[in-house]
Amino acid sequence: MIVFANQALNDSKALLLPSRLQFQSIRTLLLQSASESVQIHRHSDADSGIIQINMDRPEVKNALGRDLLKGLQSSFEAISAESAANVLMICSSVSRVFCAGADLKERRTMSTSEARAFVNSLRSTFSFLEALQIPTIAVIEGAALGGGLEMALSCDLRICGEDAKLALPETGLAIIPAAGGTQRLPRLIGKSIAKELIYTGRKISAREAMSIGLINHCVPAGEAYSKALEVAREINQKGPVAIRMAKRAINQGLDLDMASALALEEDCYEQILNTNDRLEGLAAFAEKRKPLYKGE
Repeated sequence: MIVFANQALNDSKALLLPSRLQFQSIRTLLLQSASESVQIHRHSDADSGIIQINMDRPEVKNALGRDLLKGLQSSFEAISAESAANVLMICSSVSRVFCAGADLKERRTMSTSEARAFVNSLRSTFSFLEALQIPTIAVIEGAALGGGLEMALSCDLRICGEDAKLALPETGLAIIPAAGGTQRLPRLIGKSIAKELIYTGRKISAREAMSIGLINHCVPAGEAYSKALEVAREINQKGPVAIRMAKRAINQGLDLDMASALALEEDCYEQILNTNDRLEGLAAFAEKRKPLYKGE
């Protein structure tokens, strides 16, 4: 059974997770509720090490306002300090939407300085997400627009249901995608296509997103969570230290010349050489059994 808690419940009783998410029957334990809009869950038993964030602001389709941003910040900080975390899934509890982007009604009430501070905070939050040592997966059903897509771009992997719609529509509001969109999108799909999508603000389907390399998997509508959990489980079975070093080598190496990048790779390998997990992997191979990695 999956349970989650909402901070708004005074009696702190666990509720069943909405069936609309079509989560499989895996037992999870609550880490914390960062805000009324964000809950964090830790999977247990065989899936221990998989951490899950659920955005839940249905009245505004998970629009990024102050409360949701605060919840995301607290969640990412908590996960970064969780030594048992091996992989993070970012999900939505709202039907047919991942995140609709900025809360424009709230934005209209902000002064220029408040809007600047909010966007700066959004950008730094997504940079923090990108810098997490563990792999991160955006689980997208429905709309991922503006800041919602920018958050997904900050993740390592993106998995979409085929009815997903993705866009950076900010230029239609006479602004730019300033929470990392102008930098991460071209690095992911190339400068020319990124420029077209940002200049026009055009919505694209999950299938088109797959064809241009924006997402990793396009699955039937409603099955993004199942596919993401499948991928998370595959990652979770690997050596945790090796996964973290692989992420470091790839992310940091892309910004270096080849000689420096190879030196970084060497350093990352050095971090793995003296681990118990490396010895366990060799032993498991010799004994023809599954390894039992402990992240040590």
